[in-house]
Amino acid sequence: MGKLRPLAPMLAAVALTVSVAACGSGGTGTASAGGSGAPAEKIKLTVALFSDFHYAPLYEEFKKTHPNVEIVERRAQFNDHHTNLITQLATGAGAADVVAVEGGYVGAFTPNPGKFHDLKQFGLDKRQGEYLDWKWQQGVSNDGSSLMGLGTDVGGLAMCYRPDLFEKAGLPTGRDEVSALWPTWDQYIEAGKKFAAANVPGAKFTDGPGEHFRAMVDQAPTGYYDDQYNVIAGTNPEVKKAFDLSVKMIDAGLSAKLPAFTPPWNTGIVKGSFATMVCPAWKTGTIKDQKPGEGTWDIAAVPGGGGNQGGTHLMVPKQSKHPKEAAELIDLLTGKESQIKLFKEASALPSLPELYDDPAVAGFVNPYFGNAPIGKIFTDAAKALKPQKVGPKAGDILKAFGDGLQRIEQGKQKPDEAWAQALKDVEKIK
Repeated sequence: MGKLRPLAPMLAAVALTVSVAACGSGGTGTASAGGSGAPAEKIKLTVALFSDFHYAPLYEEFKKTHPNVEIVERRAQFNDHHTNLITQLATGAGAADVVAVEGGYVGAFTPNPGKFHDLKQFGLDKRQGEYLDWKWQQGVSNDGSSLMGLGTDVGGLAMCYRPDLFEKAGLPTGRDEVSALWPTWDQYIEAGKKFAAANVPGAKFTDGPGEHFRAMVDQAPTGYYDDQYNVIAGTNPEVKKAFDLSVKMIDAGLSAKLPAFTPPWNTGIVKGSFATMVCPAWKTGTIKDQKPGEGTWDIAAVPGGGGNQGGTHLMVPKQSKHPKEAAELIDLLTGKESQIKLFKEASALPSLPELYDDPAVAGFVNPYFGNAPIGKIFTDAAKALKPQKVGPKAGDILKAFGDGLQRIEQGKQKPDEAWAQALKDVEKIK
């Protein structure tokens, strides 16, 4: 669940039906009943998410050891969810007991550990050795004093594509041959031009430039922040390069102009309005949720060689009246068995590297995607990942550039104008 699941969600402030998957497994949970045999106090835990994390079966597992706990889930659109949480923390009211914070936003909260319970108080620091080091550190406060959240999934990158549309365009359809079309983003654009020249009825080469921009920035050694958390978005050549390549996609007519996670985008997945999309692991769950049909989509390598997009942490705001139970729920939702289940169900790539060599993950083949070996594809991507520093306003900065690309697509600005305005918007955000 990972997941600044997409440039789109982040970028476009658009409704989200992201299937970001989180994870969990055997937690520390024990029944809350006291030793006297008296009935345990009835407790209601609220869980705030920005999409369907496929947690329902895991809630039932939790209730087996916590029969007195009722779990109520509430969902909001991606950007609304995070904006609401910021407001709730500022006003001191309205936050859920457990909140999901996507990777692009987690840096907005880690400077303020006083707003969240320290999960070390509930023994969850014992989990540190299980995690990818960078994923664990994302959930630690900036001053190192507090464990603010446990990671769910990571978003190893790939490229999803439609073999039927590729065949109509005269392009290869096997995933190895498709991967060979685009070792680089420039070659991806060249493949797109060939697709466009074939004039496949009702289909563009890709959904839109936003997710591609995000993927390219995510692949760079540094993104919007340097190692000291200074904003370098306007001076980092990798950001400008990603923006310019995204503009090339627009100028070549490759985009269906469908921001990810909007209702028209969801429909486009089924109808074949676009032939490719940037595909972090969790997004394959999003595709499946739209029910386009088994084998409609397949998975190839992403241009530029791997990367990560998205992934989520679960946190307990100080407002929670039941932090112990909330922490125990987080422990279960992020445990090993839960992460395996959620990978199979929703393609949420585990953030526990031990599982990358587990046959249940590494050997997993997904029949819904043409028997794609998604276990190998995404665990290879995760092993090769070199994460960036994620600063407190990363999500807002991403949105500023995404809005600029949208203005170009809509004919409202020329590329130079859109870039200049995006930089001004970033300055305001800083």
